[in-house]
Amino acid sequence: MTDLLTGLALVFVIEGLILAIFPDRLRWLLERMAEVPPEALRVAGLVSAAGGVFVVWLLRG
Repeated sequence: MTDLLTGLALVFVIEGLILAIFPDRLRWLLERMAEVPPEALRVAGLVSAAGGVFVVWLLRG
């Protein structure tokens, strides 16, 4: 459970840094994402999640 909370905290840190350092670029990216079909976003999210699980599996093996 501690690992899960640590992972979530790191997500907040990374998102906060991105917002602090590149606010205009992030806004541009979100506007572009609004133009992408939901199916493509869903596939990208699933691929990203699977890749993350694979990396955790490699590290924790």
